[in-house]
Amino acid sequence: MDQDVQIKITDRDGKLHEIAAPVDMALNLMEVVRLYELAPEGTIGICGGMAMCASCQCYVLTEHPLREMQDDEEAMLSEAFNVKPNSRLGCQIQITPEMEGLEIELAPED
Repeated sequence: MDQDVQIKITDRDGKLHEIAAPVDMALNLMEVVRLYELAPEGTIGICGGMAMCASCQCYVLTEHPLREMQDDEEAMLSEAFNVKPNSRLGCQIQITPEMEGLEIELAPED
């Protein structure tokens, strides 16, 4: 891993994980959560990152320059449970150098 950004992720049990996320692998946040096994297998990224299931919903706790929400993400969040004003789908957040210091919390499973 040539370049990493430090990200803080609070899992669904309330445990804080400080991880190094690679920026050179074109990963999104959902894939990083799966890579570090921060959610039980089969409970996150069920649709494979296509913004079609909301299983990777998270709450963005810091102000970072995220890509603007697209129509498919907005539509999926409008049908999801436990949505907050700072909800995003992890599969729609690319890991870039600008994500340094990002803090998120995984939304409840149900």
